Amino acid sequence: MPTPQLSVQLYSTRHALEQDEDGTLARLAALGLRNVEVYGFVHRAQELADALARHGLSARTGHATLLSPEHGDGTPVPSLEQTFEAARVLGLRTVYDPFVPAARWADGTEIARTAALLNAAAERAAVHGLTVGYHNHSQEFAHTVDGVNAFDHFADRLDPAVALEIDLYWASASGNDPVALLRRLGSRVRALHVKDGAVIDDPFTSGEPFDAADTRQVAAGRGEIPLDASLDAAPDAEFAVLEFDHYDGDIFEGIGAGVAYLNGKGIV
Repeated sequence: MPTPQLSVQLYSTRHALEQDEDGTLARLAALGLRNVEVYGFVHRAQELADALARHGLSARTGHATLLSPEHGDGTPVPSLEQTFEAARVLGLRTVYDPFVPAARWADGTEIARTAALLNAAAERAAVHGLTVGYHNHSQEFAHTVDGVNAFDHFADRLDPAVALEIDLYWASASGNDPVALLRRLGSRVRALHVKDGAVIDDPFTSGEPFDAADTRQVAAGRGEIPLDASLDAAPDAEFAVLEFDHYDGDIFEGIGAGVAYLNGKGIV
């Protein structure tokens, strides 16, 4: 069974990056990280690529909106061509859409439309030598369509070239079983977000304001999420990506503990 490569989603360190990008990247490299997952990269791809190179870091995966015309704050989304050109500058292999709103997971027709959009994006990405995929939260598992979980309904409609990045923390929300999910999805899962904490209820479907501070996330290996079994259930995952939506304490301590946890499993 191939071993995934260790990575970290830079969103975890967003506040530190705003204050001191070079210092933050240097600290991540000092923790033994060699890969990062980027976000918000389209309009500053070369600048970010140069910053990563200064610290011996590579980015092979990234998050960018592919399936919605606007970001959550209402600003327009860059075109697919702009996104894929930026991804090439950074040396990415796969671009994952990180969020489709809850309302689009309640209806089979809308789910099929979302899958079709991602399949079309995959065709466009292939021209640039890239693949695309989807990264889950918890709203994708809140509904069923014809007796099938909405996320499975979605996955069944994806082209085989489309990858999935499963966030283990969010896939566990409301008592869902991430291990069973990974076994159902099989080789389609090409990356994992290794994230730990308490098992909470899905906060996205209610429409109420969401505060990341309520996630009660902890360093990998210290919470309730079945990380060991999940890693074993995803033998085709190429990357194990540490991430925090929120962390009470020193974020670098939390990431460092996650690095140690994954290093202990031979993931470097």
